[in-house]
Amino acid sequence: MKQNENNGMMQARVPVAHPMIVMASMMIGAFVGMFSETSLNIALPQLMSHLNVAAGTIQWLVTGYMLVIGIVLPFSSLISKWFTTRQIIIFGLLAFIVGAVVSALSTAFPMLLAGRMIQGIATGLILPMMFTVAMQVFPPYKLGAAMEMCALVIMFAPAIGPTLTGLILAKLSWNWIFWAFVPFLVIALLFAIFGLKNVGELTKPKVDVLSLLESIIGFSGIVMGVSFASEQGWASPLVLGSLIVGIVVLALYVKRQLVLAEPVLNLKIFAIPAFRTGAVLVMLDFGIILSAMYLLPMYIQRGLLLPVALTGIIMLPGGIINALVSAVAGRLYDKVGAKTPVRLGLIIALVGALMLVFTTTHTSIAYLVAAHVILMVGAPLAMPPAQTYALNSLQGAQSGDGSTIMNTMQQIVGAIATALATSLLGIGQAAYQNHHGSGHLSAAFTNGTHYGFYFTIALIVVGLLASLRITTAKDAEK
Repeated sequence: MKQNENNGMMQARVPVAHPMIVMASMMIGAFVGMFSETSLNIALPQLMSHLNVAAGTIQWLVTGYMLVIGIVLPFSSLISKWFTTRQIIIFGLLAFIVGAVVSALSTAFPMLLAGRMIQGIATGLILPMMFTVAMQVFPPYKLGAAMEMCALVIMFAPAIGPTLTGLILAKLSWNWIFWAFVPFLVIALLFAIFGLKNVGELTKPKVDVLSLLESIIGFSGIVMGVSFASEQGWASPLVLGSLIVGIVVLALYVKRQLVLAEPVLNLKIFAIPAFRTGAVLVMLDFGIILSAMYLLPMYIQRGLLLPVALTGIIMLPGGIINALVSAVAGRLYDKVGAKTPVRLGLIIALVGALMLVFTTTHTSIAYLVAAHVILMVGAPLAMPPAQTYALNSLQGAQSGDGSTIMNTMQQIVGAIATALATSLLGIGQAAYQNHHGSGHLSAAFTNGTHYGFYFTIALIVVGLLASLRITTAKDAEK
């Protein structure tokens, strides 16, 4: 009996000779996907000038990408039961290559946005499959290291993304950001064709088309409404109409998931207090990071009037700190639980965000780097413990449901946070110009970023209030 248990620990569910070769295509694809999600922020000011569009329009390159990922992610489990691993990953990588080429060849904003959204489909397919396949091809005793390696791939991309993008833009046009993706994706595609194995079983369950439509319409309506507000105004019929349709359809979607025998998203787990608290904290923390990382590169270029290459270098220390803190923060949960690291992380993030509110058109680079580093210590310090706290409250199949829900909502919340930050940026610019005239463009833009950082601070404060609901094991026993 003991020998059988040992054999079970030594063998993977799907034994393969070289697990790393099997994983290579997905890890490269996931890296490029996360690189694409974060690196483009630094290019937005240049894209606004080249494509002759406003901030409210250009932010769709970020929000549209994340929205598509958020729509695709909930269906990843269903897709994996209808199509083989190889079919999904090869299709995803081909879609990513097509999206990158379309973006690189774009001469107008609609074409560029279409390319970005095609890339979003690919990332939404590849990210969850990477973790699913890792669970199958690595033996249990190597699984922890494998999952940490997958997480490191995702964390490393945002750390170096802005810097690499800044260096590309210093010498080449913005189109080369997307051309740079292609060779890596082609290498990933070759690994997928020659090294990827199929895992999982094709059961081809019934597709709930109504849930699919409600998910797309509901999430899109809300993100579109918030995004249009930055240019149309919050009282615009288009904005109000999009928000109303999105909220109503999303409410119908939630109601349907609660009554379906096999829901797309098992929303019933939100009835578990610890999961609800942890999931809310994860979403708020992601919104904090995304809103700040959207505003900061634009402030550096349009508020401080610094070149794009220097922008990437300024953001590098914070990016590295983000990756390092994320890598170690998860282990804190085992030692001290979630309460202390989450609260401490949010308090540290609050200090960094407050420092960003006090920036001017003459703020020193050292001050800015310090503020960014402090924010990137705090926000990732809170994230992994909150996520572990949420998932530890679930049992069996609920863990997969919880992970899918949090990954999906992170993308949706990230898109909404970016859109709201853009709207507040415009309001802050207009408020300054109404007081001081339209001649002070850099000062007006700096004031606009302050309004955006007020939103980041509001998210942190809400997060701190939510963290009061975190309980320890001892509290639960009482």
